[in-house]
Amino acid sequence: MEFFNIGYTVSGLLVGLLVGVTGVGGGSLMTPLLVFLFGFKPATAVGTDLLFAAITKTSGVWVHHNKHGSVEWKTVAWLAAGSLPFAVATLFVIKYFMDVGKETTGAITFTLGIALLLTAVSLIYRSVLMRKVEEAKPLPDDISNFNNTGRFDKWQIPATILTGAVLGVLVTLSSVGAGALGTVALIFLFPKMSTLKIVGTDLAHAIPLTAVAGFGHWLLGNVDYILLGSLLLGSIPGIWVGSHLSAKIPERYLRPTLATILILIGVKFVTQ
Repeated sequence: MEFFNIGYTVSGLLVGLLVGVTGVGGGSLMTPLLVFLFGFKPATAVGTDLLFAAITKTSGVWVHHNKHGSVEWKTVAWLAAGSLPFAVATLFVIKYFMDVGKETTGAITFTLGIALLLTAVSLIYRSVLMRKVEEAKPLPDDISNFNNTGRFDKWQIPATILTGAVLGVLVTLSSVGAGALGTVALIFLFPKMSTLKIVGTDLAHAIPLTAVAGFGHWLLGNVDYILLGSLLLGSIPGIWVGSHLSAKIPERYLRPTLATILILIGVKFVTQ
């Protein structure tokens, strides 16, 4: 019985390296790779990648929370109040279309294409936004919180829940957006929050979202276990090596290149 596939493991390693170096969400790289290179159905690629993301992001949250103390849990809670119900609702919609015999591939590939295009844009402007956060002199992490870093005052909670809802639908349909798009959304929602806390908070929110969405896809039969194990086998060391290489590789060249690739792939998905 085959327990892993060397091709999938090598792909996981390469994607892990890129994620470690650039900080780009693995879904924006992994899901298109699984569809185009290995010929997986979009639903299987999305479902497997969601569980893969939930597992790999867990260690990152442990580092941010225990080592840096850089997770704003109230923000995570309000994001999840929007994202988790809408993720579940999206799964029920997918199941309904499957039960009545309607194909969901078109909706998934179109959403995946849109998510990739948005990720490419966020990839280009993320460094600019991060620089603006630093220039705005964010509050120190030990005193910053949901209430004193937001942009919208009394509308901060509804805006955060709405952002979570959009991410919930997008991530469940495409497995893309919990990382890069979530970070950009938090920068906009909380301009006085430090970049370290933004990254840690986004990572903490991504775990329950990808776990719920991934578990739902598992119940729908959209998870390949050999693929999941093989990707983890390669990606975990890949992310570790990539994170150590990130200081030595100039992002000003790598990020635009990746953004261009994501735009080309996104356009292909949207126009299929």
